[in-house]
Amino acid sequence: MRRVLVLNQDYSPLSVCSAERAFLLIYLDKAELVHEDPKLRMRSVGSSYPTPSVIRLQKYIFIPFKSVMLSRQNVFKRDAHQCLYCGSDKDLTLDHVVPKSRGGGSNWTNLATACKRCNSIKGDKTPEEAEMPLSQKPFKPSYIMFVRNFSGFTSDDWLQYLSLN
Repeated sequence: MRRVLVLNQDYSPLSVCSAERAFLLIYLDKAELVHEDPKLRMRSVGSSYPTPSVIRLQKYIFIPFKSVMLSRQNVFKRDAHQCLYCGSDKDLTLDHVVPKSRGGGSNWTNLATACKRCNSIKGDKTPEEAEMPLSQKPFKPSYIMFVRNFSGFTSDDWLQYLSLN
């Protein structure tokens, strides 16, 4: 499925949607085409239209705080669907870096993707105690980072709107 970056009226990134949804927003005059994919066309029985790559909403949508929701799938996306202990992409689960029994919480900086084997070996220990170093330290991704890196990024047209500056 072709992905399209949706910008708020002030050109700030808002979300990602399908090309079909973006076309409908443009057709209903709720958004304008900012960038199109020159290689693709959307066709109907009698017409041909540009395939959107980036669209901008006609009206500003107020969002008080943009944050990435903590969920199992979002942690897997952040960790590239690989165990942070051994690099495996099979039988993945979540591991609490500092075990819950030792006061470790369920938050971005304490959850890591782990395969069932590594999670079982680590058990109720810290990575240092188990002598199992993490390949990267767990972190909370920013909203823009999440849109840029984990939402099906498809076009260089997006880069100027997803810079971290």
